[in-house]
Amino acid sequence: MNSKPEKGQLLIAEPSIIGDLSFNRAVILLADHNSLGSVGFILNKPLDYNLKDLIDGTESTIRVFNGGPVEQDNLYFIHTSPELIPNSIEIANGIYWGGDFNIVLDLINSGAISGDNIKFFLGYSGWDENQLDSELESKAWLVSNNTYKNAIVSKLGKTFWRDKMLELGGDYCIWSNAPENPSYN
Repeated sequence: MNSKPEKGQLLIAEPSIIGDLSFNRAVILLADHNSLGSVGFILNKPLDYNLKDLIDGTESTIRVFNGGPVEQDNLYFIHTSPELIPNSIEIANGIYWGGDFNIVLDLINSGAISGDNIKFFLGYSGWDENQLDSELESKAWLVSNNTYKNAIVSKLGKTFWRDKMLELGGDYCIWSNAPENPSYN
């Protein structure tokens, strides 16, 4: 575990933030972190939408995820295909953010890229200057290296947070099997 976040790392919600609708059991990929603030995408909160539900001109069934509470009317994406998608910005470990969306649609429609190469999000998670540092000091998040490298783009499922709790071991193992809302217990 690291204490200082860097882009490309993961933020893992501490069990103590249960009740926070946006970040309960979230695993976030930090797409950017600098002195002005931070931006990330929640990796483990699939929505009940596929790309075809949101974008005219595609029949793609690639799942869309809740990226965070900011700008939830905008679609964002991360991918592993910078050679195919112009204007991509490298996050780290062969993971890229954004690029030419029209080309992305053409690539998806032609089958040149799939859900294994790209992940879409409605909204993003954002922190103003020093806000994330403050949340880290209050123990809302754990900072972890992304050991999955660019394979994290194809990692799906609601169990990602649980899997990270088991990886952390110790007292975190207890939380891995706790109900999402402890009052339901």
